[in-house]
Amino acid sequence: MTPESLKKRWLTRETQFSAFANGPLLDFWQRREERHFQGVDDIPIHYVRFIHPKHHKAIVISPGRSESYMKYPEVAYDFYHLGYDVFILDHRGQGRSGRMLADPQKGHVEKFTDYIDDFEKFIELEVRYRHYLKCYALAHSMGSAILAGYLLRDHVTFDAAALCAPMIGINLPMPRWMASFIVDRAESRESVRNDYAASTGKWQPLPYLINVLTHSSERYRRYLRYYADYPELRLGGPTYHWLRESFAIGDELIAKAGEIDVPLMVLEASEEKVVSNKELQAFCQSRQKAQIGREEKLPLIIEGAHHEILFEVDALRAMALNAICDFFDQY
Repeated sequence: MTPESLKKRWLTRETQFSAFANGPLLDFWQRREERHFQGVDDIPIHYVRFIHPKHHKAIVISPGRSESYMKYPEVAYDFYHLGYDVFILDHRGQGRSGRMLADPQKGHVEKFTDYIDDFEKFIELEVRYRHYLKCYALAHSMGSAILAGYLLRDHVTFDAAALCAPMIGINLPMPRWMASFIVDRAESRESVRNDYAASTGKWQPLPYLINVLTHSSERYRRYLRYYADYPELRLGGPTYHWLRESFAIGDELIAKAGEIDVPLMVLEASEEKVVSNKELQAFCQSRQKAQIGREEKLPLIIEGAHHEILFEVDALRAMALNAICDFFDQY
């Protein structure tokens, strides 16, 4: 399959999605290599890789909050068949990686930098020593905050990076100052700090018609199916402490956006309801003010897209993937 023929199929894949998912995609996924290492505080961090001896470039994928690499076969398939070795890790506290609390469905982290430290160790163990001619990074939502934090430390491993609907801020049901006041109050009470944040709880499936993640019924159905098949992967709402850590990393990334010395693409979903596009744009403006001396499209708005741009309907997904591939090809 040539890259050109693959990209053409991106526009019509949903019409025969079941045949694709249960045929070529399943065959590809069964060839995966699953590994793990010990992250911060000896939490096991699991990841998957697809390696071909003739590939000379790589892509590292950093998933969003609550996600696992088990959700990413289609994305891995596409980049592998474009000639990339593919690496995807499950962040601590979700997917197949270890949990920190007795309730495994609580979205929690002690320090946001723990995510970044795990990612750094992952790059050291799996990617850097392979000496690819070109190496890129692709991240979604919370995974983008982790990747951006890592890029503040490492300016040499990646030739370029794409952030899809990055979690620079969270779409809150109240003003940010009020949310910060609540999480700060919770932080001072040990019994509340690690509780589910208000109005959240254990994972519950939402009907497609009221989901805010994607317009693709086929991909949304597959997303629900992987939670049905692997209930241990389910993740509910975040803890108050997770929110506090996430607010802090978002503020830091806005302040230091210009210090990331790696070419960046930022994709914004126009119908976003999960992360805050206001903070996303503040990050882009902070980066532009730094006058880093290169042309970057910040942000590229995917009109009509919900939060999960990489799992959207064919037309929107293909638009995003083609833009990402064109961007990587420049570097």
